[in-house]
Amino acid sequence: MTIPIVFAFDKNLTMPASICICSLLTNADADTFYDIYILHSGDLENSKKQLEDIQLYFSNCNITFRIVNNEFLAAYEIRGITIAAYYRLLIPNLIPEYDKILYSDVDVIFREDLSKYYNIDITDFYLAGVDNGSALRPQVQKYVRETLGIDHKFGHFYSGNLVINSKKIKEDNIIPLFRELAKRKYHQQDMDIINIACYGKIKPLPPAFCLTNFLSDLLINRRKEMLAYFSEEEIEHALRYGTVHYNGPKPWKGFCVNYDIWWETYRKSPFFDEKFYFEFYNRKQNELDHLSLWKRIKILARFFIHGKK
Repeated sequence: MTIPIVFAFDKNLTMPASICICSLLTNADADTFYDIYILHSGDLENSKKQLEDIQLYFSNCNITFRIVNNEFLAAYEIRGITIAAYYRLLIPNLIPEYDKILYSDVDVIFREDLSKYYNIDITDFYLAGVDNGSALRPQVQKYVRETLGIDHKFGHFYSGNLVINSKKIKEDNIIPLFRELAKRKYHQQDMDIINIACYGKIKPLPPAFCLTNFLSDLLINRRKEMLAYFSEEEIEHALRYGTVHYNGPKPWKGFCVNYDIWWETYRKSPFFDEKFYFEFYNRKQNELDHLSLWKRIKILARFFIHGKK
């Protein structure tokens, strides 16, 4: 079957985007073909060849580049997240070829085929995605209630991995609302916009579809509480095969939760660079060797505290 999927990023993320897409294709079922769209502002011209070369290594895909010109120029930017983060809001208009389509950020490693997520019925929903554990996070509930003006009982969903019902979004004319909300200074930017504009119309998916660093922590360290929302099978599947989303620290920049999964994927990819690999680990080793005594004590303390938990 053919599964359409969209990525949106700028030239600074070409390398991790390449590894992300390779992981998608490596873990595809034998009968899955990915129709890949890359949304960009035009700054990818010098990086296109590396991305196009993916098709030389994998026969189960087609890659199409689509420029997004002068969109969201007045949109709010914070925490180093660029305008490209807003492009997902325009997918129903930018890619009219499909009534339903997947979206993913590129700070992601896929570990399974995505057919079962693409095939879910979202006829009555604008989107499907993974809740960020809001039921266990009082501070998130307060933020959703006081800043976004919505009730957390419908969830607060990640925007990094989505199933998009383009047909319904266009029928209900939701994109103008996306554009208007993009002018406001929301801390979570596109994530907050999606949760406001699609309130009550986002279908919850199991955590394997978007296994963030924080969800990994909840599933491992607060499993009993998470069993109120997901089955034991769903939790185990997420931890073993879930799509790993590095929505905080990036593994190609430093150590973080599940960083080893990214590096293992990178080493097996056609874009593996021995020099980059060596310099990363050599630099990190040197950083550890030069830590002060006090910082080493703090690291040991954190290790023993988490170990007891």
